[in-house]
Amino acid sequence: MRYRFFLLISIFIVTACARRTPDPNILIDQAVAATVAAIPRPTSASIPISTPYPSPTAFDLRGLFCEYQFCVGHPIDMAFFDVSAQQNTGAPSTYTQGILASYNANLFIQVMWQLAPGAADPQFMFDLILDETETRVGSLEVKLIRDMNVVYTPLTTSATPLLPFGGAAAWTCGERAFAWKVYTPDEASPAGLFDSALARFRCID
Repeated sequence: MRYRFFLLISIFIVTACARRTPDPNILIDQAVAATVAAIPRPTSASIPISTPYPSPTAFDLRGLFCEYQFCVGHPIDMAFFDVSAQQNTGAPSTYTQGILASYNANLFIQVMWQLAPGAADPQFMFDLILDETETRVGSLEVKLIRDMNVVYTPLTTSATPLLPFGGAAAWTCGERAFAWKVYTPDEASPAGLFDSALARFRCID
């Protein structure tokens, strides 16, 4: 009897002290926690800063004339032709000098340029681009646009009764002087057309 009692007590003690099998879910949770804790955490100094870049845009050639190492804007439904090449001499325009023109039933535009090293005042170009059918009206506008000295004047013209109004401008860029003029059917359009042309003007000297 006493032997059985000690046997039962021994079994109870051994059973109580035996290692129990842990719950698998607890083991998984512990393993995940240990893995996350072991991941190195970057300091704020080592985090790369993303640099925003502008999205690429296509270069629009519509309404842009580029040749003779300069570009100038014009209405998209018109194109310039080389006046110098069609004159009696037949010599085309060059980097040093030239004349372009464009026209349709509602608009006439002319651009002229020539070498003028050291020239700061481009008004002498009015003497070259204006003719006896044109009269300056209003006051002369003088502006500094992108480091270019620019002068602009409104015009009236008797060259054609369909286009009695106009405007003329002259400016310097590098070693060249440029002149521009337009005939339109209304008085309001010339200044806006010149602003659009000059906004896209660039020269390479």
